[in-house]
Amino acid sequence: MRECGVLMPVSSLPGPYGIGCFGKEAYRFVDFLARAGQQVWQLLPLSPTGYGDSPYQSCSAFAGNPYFIDLDELCAQGLLKKGEYERLPWGVDPARVDYGAVYRHRFSVLRAAFARFEPYPPDEYYTFCFLNEDWLDDYALYMAAKGQNGMKSWLEWPRELRLREPGALAALARTAAGEIAFWKFLQFQFSRQWAALKGYANEKGVRILGDIPIYVAADSADAWAGGSLFETDAEGSPRRVAGCPPDYFAKDGQLWGNPLYDWAHHRATGYAWWVRRVRHALALYDEIRIDHFRAFDTYYAIPAGAATARDGVWEQGPGMELFEALRRELGQVPIVAEDLGLLFDSVRRLLKASGLPGMKVLQFAFDPDCDSEYLPHNHPENCVVYPGTHDNATAAEWLATAGKKELAKARAYLGLTKEEGEVKGFLRGALASPARLAVIPAADWLGLGAEGRINTPGTSAGNWQWRAKPGAFSPALAGAIRRQCAVYGRGPAAE
Repeated sequence: MRECGVLMPVSSLPGPYGIGCFGKEAYRFVDFLARAGQQVWQLLPLSPTGYGDSPYQSCSAFAGNPYFIDLDELCAQGLLKKGEYERLPWGVDPARVDYGAVYRHRFSVLRAAFARFEPYPPDEYYTFCFLNEDWLDDYALYMAAKGQNGMKSWLEWPRELRLREPGALAALARTAAGEIAFWKFLQFQFSRQWAALKGYANEKGVRILGDIPIYVAADSADAWAGGSLFETDAEGSPRRVAGCPPDYFAKDGQLWGNPLYDWAHHRATGYAWWVRRVRHALALYDEIRIDHFRAFDTYYAIPAGAATARDGVWEQGPGMELFEALRRELGQVPIVAEDLGLLFDSVRRLLKASGLPGMKVLQFAFDPDCDSEYLPHNHPENCVVYPGTHDNATAAEWLATAGKKELAKARAYLGLTKEEGEVKGFLRGALASPARLAVIPAADWLGLGAEGRINTPGTSAGNWQWRAKPGAFSPALAGAIRRQCAVYGRGPAAE
């Protein structure tokens, strides 16, 4: 069955409190998707944001972002009063997330809710804590310790806490019991609100395609508690870190700084941590996209402390062993492989052996000097096609900035005209692809230019901020999307 979905981060939903959340606007967006005949809502990671406000540099591979907790729902539970949050300065531009304002105000409001919750937690809370103790306890300890240590990276904490000496952990659990309970409360509220929203989407015939980064952040509960899962020295510091080599776009390569997995250890444990991580993700989502799939085949390792990525080396990843372990434990896992970037033939062989759908991005297709694999006539059925992803320009911005020869090829190939509208024609090219699933970013359906871009790789400021304006997802737009997708067999006919 040919299908279509929309890429829309939760953070980009409209709403009154500085950032998109699991509130009324999220449910309205699900209604919009259903009216538009869409089968899939693709998200960015729901994890807490980290360096540069990126959801791909999170303090936890398992926790959810407290910013997404709906304050109005907490008010309905009797945990907040509207006057405690309605008039706070959440930001001056409703079309941009002001992360500074959200950080300053959101946690003080959530602490007020926790103060009312703490005396009489329901049984459901204790059940949640028990069922999630394999990650929740370490996460809450980490967050409490981070607060006690001025929010510094765990690599700068006192040695006994950095190395998780039992006495230090026991002392932390005693002295920070209330703080630990606060962070567990946030995860409980996140979990119950997300479960309700996901259930609503599924009832409306909309599946959730989630997203998990392949690596964990250097400053994360996962790295602090992981120990032998990663390449570290006796002090817990990474010996090598992740990145990518120099190329046309970055002469010194990219130095991401994520700790690398000790794949020999993972192999010896039957990839137990990865099984646990994917099982957890499948409890949140119907399907998952794994970022930087190519590193399961070969990954780039850079000495810790290096100033650039120039001195890295390629190493062998786990390959099919990992996916076979996942299938033994979890069955056929619905994964989309992000197979973009520098690809060796061995990466292509791994993708084929895994049977997973890869990704095709239309903006990469129009090299005037080659018959690109990203051109729709070269797409396999078993892939997911995008006009562009969250890391690319919007279609309108690409059409306004592409090179002359690229643009000429795109216009000729797609038959772009001013009468139809070049953005609409560009999206038509994705919908017409043989790919089983087409995913269109919400900003492209809205026809937005540079103001709708989500992320520009290689820049650390100004990303992850775009928000849709109230009323943007109108019934008229839903009808237009439904009709266009139906033409290409990607949904029900127009109502």
